[in-house]
Amino acid sequence: MTKVAVMIAPGCEEIEALTPVDVFRRLGIETTMVGLDDRQVMGAHQIALTCDTSLAEVGEGLLGFDCVVFPGGSGGAKALRDDDRLMRLMQRRQQAGEWNAAMCAAPIAFARYGLLDGHDYTCFPGIEQTITQVAPSGRFHEDITVVDEKGKLITSRGPATALAFAYCIADALGVDAAEVRRQMLYPYLLENNH
Repeated sequence: MTKVAVMIAPGCEEIEALTPVDVFRRLGIETTMVGLDDRQVMGAHQIALTCDTSLAEVGEGLLGFDCVVFPGGSGGAKALRDDDRLMRLMQRRQQAGEWNAAMCAAPIAFARYGLLDGHDYTCFPGIEQTITQVAPSGRFHEDITVVDEKGKLITSRGPATALAFAYCIADALGVDAAEVRRQMLYPYLLENNH
């Protein structure tokens, strides 16, 4: 069974944390919400999130997921970026050829970890200026989602792109999401883009 972990840090953008969890669970993907410091996490908009486990509890088990997802939100992204334990695990994941995904401000964490070096990515508008200072060989694109097959990286722009991000991850993992897309009216959204 496909397994995904969503890393949730205080100050995360709640819609970016919960949209992938919701989509993945609808798809039958085993999805684990991992709190950075604790199982109880307060989001950027004062929405309390209860995670399934914490980074301390899961430890090297993070290496066993098919993809690890980082939601954005400035506070959450900075907390993820500054965590050395997480950095070492994510570096090992990339070396092992596992998928990693980040959206909005969270690619700043991947930049610090060295995961964006020489790879394509996107992020929240303006964040690329910060990333370029840390990972100058990363290649920024303005697309809604960017998949870098070589680096096994998936990135996205911001809150409104959370569904596209989740489906992009499912596609990369080889999960057929066509029926869930239809049930969630996602094609309707794309056809009536206004």
